[in-house]
Amino acid sequence: MGEAAGVRDGVLVASAVSDHSYIKSYCEDMTSALAQLDHESIERAIQILFEAWERRRTVFAVGNGGSASTATHFACDLAKWTALPGKTRFRVLCLNDNIPLVSALTNDEGWAAVYSEELEAWLEPGDVLVGFSVHGGSGSGNAGAWSQNIPAAMQLGRSRGARLIGFAGDGGGAMRNLADACIVVPTVNRDRITIYTEGMHVVLHHMVCDRLRERIAAT
Repeated sequence: MGEAAGVRDGVLVASAVSDHSYIKSYCEDMTSALAQLDHESIERAIQILFEAWERRRTVFAVGNGGSASTATHFACDLAKWTALPGKTRFRVLCLNDNIPLVSALTNDEGWAAVYSEELEAWLEPGDVLVGFSVHGGSGSGNAGAWSQNIPAAMQLGRSRGARLIGFAGDGGGAMRNLADACIVVPTVNRDRITIYTEGMHVVLHHMVCDRLRERIAAT
């Protein structure tokens, strides 16, 4: 059996936990999180997105860090996996994909305003904003409060008559109070909250996109 590694006082040290035990623990935690999910929030998110598809509204996805890649992945799947012969297609854009625009807005307007500034030109009533964030805009680090740009974008969405969906963890944070549907990954291990939440968000967005594909096929 191999040994897992950890960091103590800045020094890499070996752990007494075997790889087998670690994998078992990881899988058990993820299974526990899945079992505790709020199904109603997932159903609401699916319905909001289906109505956007019916009404030809635009869906905007956004996230920071690892959640930025999840937002990009979601936008890709929502556009491609739901594309069926003879059916209209989702109109979907990911706000964090335009790196030159993101960096320009960050430079001129500040990181907290970057996504609301980007949405100013696009957001219309009935559009949908989907935010991905481990902490939902709560907590802070060396640079201050985390992910304030996502709640700011949601506040703009609320003022414009857009629908709001959140994929969060850690209780949902500010996103839970702002969103029409907030899918919150239960906290089963605080030491691994980021990797568990980000991993579960990919599982969940695949579920949402696959269900939307089924519903579109049935129309």
